[in-house]
Amino acid sequence: MSFDSEWAELRSAATDRQTAMRLNQVAPDGGGGPGPQGDLAVDQQDLAAVGDAAFKLRQRLGTDGDHAKASTTEAAGSLKVDFALGAALATVAEKWQTQMGTVLDACAHISNHLDYTQNAHAGDERWLVTQFKFAQLDQGFEEGAQR
Repeated sequence: MSFDSEWAELRSAATDRQTAMRLNQVAPDGGGGPGPQGDLAVDQQDLAAVGDAAFKLRQRLGTDGDHAKASTTEAAGSLKVDFALGAALATVAEKWQTQMGTVLDACAHISNHLDYTQNAHAGDERWLVTQFKFAQLDQGFEEGAQR
């Protein structure tokens, strides 16, 4: 079989598969609309706990990760003299540092973002409480003026 004929056959088969997957109607059970709404609820304590855990993980990983890099680099230096494994171990130490930096950045981002979210929502809450108090004050003045 030539390449051109095999290619034409494969294209035809792919076209048949694509048209076989088309839907012409909505399922009889009423699909297509939004599903049931979730019941996810998060409070400030939950956000604070996650942010705190991310901060602690970053602190501990920074310390322990640097220790692991130093040990690996030292071992790589010792092994380079007699074994080819030393150069490979040095490469592992460099990759470790890069990957650890990525994880540390992610932990810091999580912690900082949750701190920001917590503060932003607290500010929104204060604004709403103030607006409701002013609305109640206005209502009291309007009722007094009607009497």
